[in-house]
Amino acid sequence: MSYYKKSFLKLLDFTSEEIATHLKVAKNLKAEKKSGVSHRVLEGKNIALVFEKTSTRTRCAFEVAGSDLGMHPVYLDPKSSQIGKKESIEDTARVLGRMFDGIEYRGYGQEIVQKLSDYSGVPVWNGLTNEYHPTQILADLLTIQEHLGELKGKTLVFMGDCRYNMANSLMVGCAKMGMNFVASSNKKYFPNDELTSICKEIAKETGATITFEEDPIKAVKGADVIYTDVWVSMGEDPSVWDERIKDLLPYQVNKTLMESTGKETTKFMHCLPAFHDLKTEIGKDIYDRYGLTAMEVADDVFESEASIVFDEAENRMHTIKAVMLCSLVEDISRWAK
Repeated sequence: MSYYKKSFLKLLDFTSEEIATHLKVAKNLKAEKKSGVSHRVLEGKNIALVFEKTSTRTRCAFEVAGSDLGMHPVYLDPKSSQIGKKESIEDTARVLGRMFDGIEYRGYGQEIVQKLSDYSGVPVWNGLTNEYHPTQILADLLTIQEHLGELKGKTLVFMGDCRYNMANSLMVGCAKMGMNFVASSNKKYFPNDELTSICKEIAKETGATITFEEDPIKAVKGADVIYTDVWVSMGEDPSVWDERIKDLLPYQVNKTLMESTGKETTKFMHCLPAFHDLKTEIGKDIYDRYGLTAMEVADDVFESEASIVFDEAENRMHTIKAVMLCSLVEDISRWAK
């Protein structure tokens, strides 16, 4: 399998075997880092990190991963580039492609990261778009492997707003890897029909299942992983909080929901940041307005032994490193064992 010079835009572009190879590479890179083994195999290369949406984990993961590989990362925040404002996406891509060996993009529509890939002439990596978050899903899959073993046959339940990048990408990842994906929410928050149909076709080949369930207690029966995300995404108007809290509070991941799985081994996952307490400005504001001490996940679940969110966060770095290495190193056999 050759990933050399290939962009990483969405998991639909990769086969199950290719995704599994990325996970092997990440596992081995992680082991080398933990053992103090250097893998600065990309000395002299430069990468552009284009962020139209800010982030803690994605930025840190790309910068540390790039540095570990010997590269020089250049961070462009929302005010540091003219992408789509004074300069078209196509022109920006052609400029960056002349100066950098790879480009990361975190921002809005999937069409933007696709144009960067089409016009830059170098590998482009999707750090998040409105539609997909593929590097996060690689981290999630690696984390599930580490805690629960083989992915095939495992059941992941996503609670809450299932319409956007996280639920979309988890549904694709589960379909590709033969896992059972359950979306649990008010039906108006279910994934779109087109992507659902694509995932169900993939599932026929891999043995996965795709299920939607409005009853949260029924949804989590037998779950190996319960996953959730914030109810209001970055860039959305704060006025939607009223509706989201009304519609999604029944899908809060709390102790009762975790116990309803019928399994003591069920893990809790969240891509972060999470509103599980009152230690953030938004958390305090929500408490003042609605009297809620937590939103999508209760604090006693977030801080429990079942929670593997910080292993998941760390694995962003190792899986992103694998993505960049696979794109920029012609022979990955050292790590693909």
